[in-house]
Amino acid sequence: MLRTTAVRSAQLTRGTWSVVVAAQFPSAPVEGTKTGTGRTVRYFAVPVASSDAGGAGGFTVTGAPAEVTGPGEARTGASRFTTALPDDGALATSLGEFFNAYLVGVGEVSRYLAPGTRLEPVRGAGYASVDVEEVLAESDEAEGAVPVDGTRIRVRVSVRAVDAAGGRWPLTYELSVTSRSGRWEVSALRSGADAAAGAGAVGGAGK
Repeated sequence: MLRTTAVRSAQLTRGTWSVVVAAQFPSAPVEGTKTGTGRTVRYFAVPVASSDAGGAGGFTVTGAPAEVTGPGEARTGASRFTTALPDDGALATSLGEFFNAYLVGVGEVSRYLAPGTRLEPVRGAGYASVDVEEVLAESDEAEGAVPVDGTRIRVRVSVRAVDAAGGRWPLTYELSVTSRSGRWEVSALRSGADAAAGAGAVGGAGK
């Protein structure tokens, strides 16, 4: 197995879910050779239950997986993020520093958060560096200079994380950012899905 990714989940009862995991495998060798033609993806439904030990929100696999067909494509509404922000702008620069603290551990995450926002850095991912590739905003208020204090907008950020082995990981986040004292601060972190598709706050951040 080369890589696994959770692609869908459904709540079965209170505290239990079925999570569909995509698993990438090397393809079987071609007849008469020792190598395969590439990679293949298979899908497995895994039963999990919330353990919530010590309030940590952990999960436990409660049974053997079942191989299933892959999920179909879902239709989503038009994106609310229509304004591309400059790579060298104040917001993109601030977000680059934030993600290096959040994902890599360069500096303290708290210095990039708005007052009252709490967010723990990602630990154990093994990322060596992170670069912001694209920042899309729901309005043009973040295109130029930082606006007056209290201005809050939502942005979708695409980053490329590189691990210690040189592997590249494309990641996408939706955030709310708020202006304060001439700088942008992160006031909420959400999943990578566009808000039009029903994204919700995660990671303990938000106010």
